[in-house]
This record gives sequence, C-alpha cells and structure tokens, in this order.
Amino acid sequence: MNYLIYFDESNKIDQFNKEFSYYGAYSGTDKSLAMIVNKIRKIFENIRINILIVNNEDALTSATKIGLNASELRNLFYIKIPERLFYGLTRDLSHLDNQTNELVEVKIKIDRNDEYDKLFLNDKIIEQMNAHSAYRNKNYRVNKVISQDSSKSIPLQIIDTFIGIVVFLLEESYLEDTDRTIVKSDLIYRFLMENANIKRFQEQVRLFKWTGNEELTRINIAEYLSPFMVYKINYDISEIVKVQEILTMEPTITTKELRIKMKYPNTRLRQLLGYKDQLSGIGRNTFLKSKEW
Repeated sequence: MNYLIYFDESNKIDQFNKEFSYYGAYSGTDKSLAMIVNKIRKIFENIRINILIVNNEDALTSATKIGLNASELRNLFYIKIPERLFYGLTRDLSHLDNQTNELVEVKIKIDRNDEYDKLFLNDKIIEQMNAHSAYRNKNYRVNKVISQDSSKSIPLQIIDTFIGIVVFLLEESYLEDTDRTIVKSDLIYRFLMENANIKRFQEQVRLFKWTGNEELTRINIAEYLSPFMVYKINYDISEIVKVQEILTMEPTITTKELRIKMKYPNTRLRQLLGYKDQLSGIGRNTFLKSKEW
C-alpha cells in the first residue's frame, strides 16, 4: 500500500515582521490523492491535514538561550518541524483499508526549495521517519522524499491553500476593509458552505501550536472559524439588502450596471453573481458550479 504526504510552509521564522510561521502537511493514499487530482471537488476524501503554528518570538528566544542565531535556528527547524508533522500523520494509519496489514510505503513530496537542498532535508527526513517507525514498531517505511514544483502539483497547491485559509482565519485578515480581503473572504466562505465542507474542515484539519515547550498544543479551529462565519454572514446580509433594493427599483438593470452601482471592482463580480443567485433562490454557488470553477 502506498501513502503520500505533501509539505509546504508560509512565512519564515526569521521574518521578524511576522508573529507566527505556519507549516502544513497533507496526506492520503495514492488512490485517494489521484481521485482528488481527477475531481477536485472531492478535496476532503480520505485525507488528513496537519498544520503546525510556530510563535517566532518564542522560537528566537529559545535559540538565543543556546547561542543560535536566526539563520541557524531556521535550519534546525526545517528538519524538526517536517519530521513532527509527518510523524503525526503516520503514527496511526488505522483509518486505511489495510486488512492484510501489509507494509505501508510512504512517499513524501515537498515544494522545491534551494534551502531544503542545502540542508539535505530529503535524506534527513527519510532517516528520521524510518528511525521513528523502527523504534516504535510501526508498519510504515519512508522510501522516498521528492522535491516538486508546486505550480505543477495539485496536492502541493491544496496544502498551500489550506495553510492560507488557516492564516487568514487565525490572523483575522477578513476584518481588513480592502477589495482583496473581501474577495478572499467570499471565496473561503463559498468553499466552506459547499456540501459539508465546514464540518469536514473542522474534522480533518488539525492545528497544533509550538510555543517553546516540548509538547505541542492542540488548537480548536472552530474557535477561529465561528467568528469568521458570523462576520461574513452579517456582512453578506448587509450587501444583499443593498442589491435587493437596487433590483427592486431597477428590475431590468444589467449585471455590469448593478456592479457599478454597488461600487464593486470587476474582481468582485463573482461575489455579486452569488448574491443575485441567492436572491433568486437557486443557491449561492450556482454560478461557480455552472462554470466548473
């Protein structure tokens, strides 16, 4: 049986203008991930996502105690953090359909990065992960770590997207009143409300936080998801009321004219079309589905 893990990161420990850095791993059987690539709507099917949040100030304080600079700390964390994430995904593979208890062959794919190559990260991950498996009598073996161009890998793009959503929620970026954040809020909201995605998001995306202690702290994503949903629902109600008032006064108005009246740039066209569909009673995501977007 083959099991695949994909890794990506957001922000850097030595980016002093950022409070946190984020590291994510996305895993599933080779069959599950092939199905996701073929039909992206099944994004949550038989997969796990672990995301680790590192408090950069705590990390730098820890490094200072033992005389490490930011660059040296970053190099060490590039080895330790992926290892913790990957072991968290492989320590319990009981959810797999593996009735014969055959050896699970694990392949890990990471975004191509010159810094990883300088650290020989691929070889070190194989050594560390197989040491964990042997020492703890697990039923997996990591046989390959591959660097891939994320622009050509849908699974790597997926973990990058999920990290982006988590960062957006945790840092409450949706409170910024800019067209860019409004568009991003709308996209995330549409994704979460599709089918049972909001439930799956809470069940299958696991967040952990490192704050300088040996043990990681589990974070309840619902604590950040709920405020976002409340904010977005209230925002949408306000905007939909404005749209409805214009449509009532001018029932023959074109979509372009409506967008201009709402003072929306063209980047918010999908948001406007979603409001119109919702007012028509055919569902917020109808336009997106019809375009297979």
